Amino acid sequence: MKKSILTLSVFALCAAAGSAVAKDYKELRFGVDPSYAPFESKAADGSLVGFDIDLGNAICAELNVKCKWVESDFDGMIPGLRANKFDGVISAMTVTSSREKVIDFSNELFSVPTSFVFKKGSGLSEDVATLAGKTVGYEQGTTEEAYAKAVLNKAGVKTQAYANQDQVYADLVTGRLDASIQNMLQAEMGFLKSPQGADFVVSQPVHHELLPAKTAIGLLKGNDELKAQLNKGIQELHDDGTYAAIQKKHFGDQNIYSGK
Repeated sequence: MKKSILTLSVFALCAAAGSAVAKDYKELRFGVDPSYAPFESKAADGSLVGFDIDLGNAICAELNVKCKWVESDFDGMIPGLRANKFDGVISAMTVTSSREKVIDFSNELFSVPTSFVFKKGSGLSEDVATLAGKTVGYEQGTTEEAYAKAVLNKAGVKTQAYANQDQVYADLVTGRLDASIQNMLQAEMGFLKSPQGADFVVSQPVHHELLPAKTAIGLLKGNDELKAQLNKGIQELHDDGTYAAIQKKHFGDQNIYSGK
């Protein structure tokens, strides 16, 4: 693996409009919600594992900095970032126009569509009409929440918010929910491959402008130097084959990088 040094040296640019200061990073703190296997979750020993975890650690290795993971519920990611609890968010965060108004994003990490999960033989599908009168769960703070409020509720679908994805699946399994909505690959590779997901299926992709597929690192608005260095690290992962190796480890021959 190639290495490069993260040279975010301190500088001050004073002008009539004010001044800007860049930080010399020896450590990068990434916010993560470990309830979203196979992207981010906890192993039996409590350690963080998953595709995003491996990517983040590899980016830090490329940039020759220490990688620190800070756990948070997903709806606390942007507030935590803006409160300087972490330097970036690597937690399957999709790029949306509303988020871009308050934070910046790196180049793409991966792109995966959204889907529903429901019991086999339920007669439900990605067609919203089949969900009328049913209850659908989602993780709060996600793009699925925006879709649930703007589309599902207006179609007569009852929706329920949860602090994390594990809670969504717990109520789906017990029958408190008729369906859940989340990242399609997370459902396929995380929930359906678990013992509790054996009686469930994933719908076809749900395509809507409120459900973009592109995922990236969330960054504090205006932190252009860190953004440039992270983009450099991401590109190096592609150039030296590290990204392909991590992708194969978690998803086999599936390609989840669109290159956009």
